[in-house]
Amino acid sequence: MQLSDFYYELPPERIAQYPLPRRDTSRLMVLDRKSRTIEHRIFSAICEYLHPHDLLVLNDTKVIPCRLIGQKQTGGKLEIFFLRPTAADNQLWEVLIRGGIRLNEPFLIAQGALIGQVVEKKDQGRCIAAFSGQMGVEQALEEYGQVPLPPYIKHFRSPTNEDRQRYQTVFARQKGAVAAPTAGLHFTDSLLDKIRDQGVQIAFVTLHVGLGTFQPVKTEVIEDHKMEAEYYEIPPETLDKINETKKRGARIIACGTTSVRVLESLGQNPNLPLRGWTNLFIYPGFTMRMVDGLITNFHLPKSTLLMLVAAFAGRDFIMEAYQQAIARKYRFYSYGDAMLIL
Repeated sequence: MQLSDFYYELPPERIAQYPLPRRDTSRLMVLDRKSRTIEHRIFSAICEYLHPHDLLVLNDTKVIPCRLIGQKQTGGKLEIFFLRPTAADNQLWEVLIRGGIRLNEPFLIAQGALIGQVVEKKDQGRCIAAFSGQMGVEQALEEYGQVPLPPYIKHFRSPTNEDRQRYQTVFARQKGAVAAPTAGLHFTDSLLDKIRDQGVQIAFVTLHVGLGTFQPVKTEVIEDHKMEAEYYEIPPETLDKINETKKRGARIIACGTTSVRVLESLGQNPNLPLRGWTNLFIYPGFTMRMVDGLITNFHLPKSTLLMLVAAFAGRDFIMEAYQQAIARKYRFYSYGDAMLIL
């Protein structure tokens, strides 16, 4: 397929800049793949579409406040994104640095309490950096780090205190993501309790969302695109629930494209290790073996996320739904509205 098959025009005012006051009051577009019908609801109504014995799978990754401002010894300003530790002591990290830095050139973070030095340069601005000083990396991130909001959110350069709480799901537990699994942002604790009370099973997987999820597709033939691997975990109790749900003939509803990638990695390989790395790229033509329903947000044109959703529901149906969403003034992207595909 061609990259241009996944392009659509989005008016800038449709990009949500802030979250709604209440998570579960976002709008919900409900797509039925069999009848090719579309309904327009509020997210809290999602309970009406879930059945007893369904399994709702959520990604419990937690966004780390990974954006820090640093300074070169010359006084020049740097923007550092901490992507992942590469050593057990957490003092050697893969980072993305904006501002220009030479190999072995020291730079200062957290008012000089943390000192960094690039020891290896990689592609696309990424580096391996060693850190030392009076403060550890994790403490610096906690005290000085900012939420890494996507660049289409205009207050990206000055995230608010609200962002630190709202750009995080209520069930986030496992630290490691540099971006939120945004489909999960619509759930509240009370809504999850209501879902459990109606007999729906809830299980968790972890996929630490990395920059690879948002890497632009630069190949015109999408099959030539290579996904960057991201770390996942499947708890044994989740695997048990998945197997029980399949035996029962009930549905597995994945919350978010990240949960889909974990589940379908398992679908591709029943002997998949319960923790590891997946670079599964899902686009139209892919056969889903695990997922029967999908909760997702509205995604950027030409993105791998849009391609995954099109693989699940059909490209033409999804592009039609997106046009309806634009016409009906849905809110798009991370802080935007949601879609349920059944």
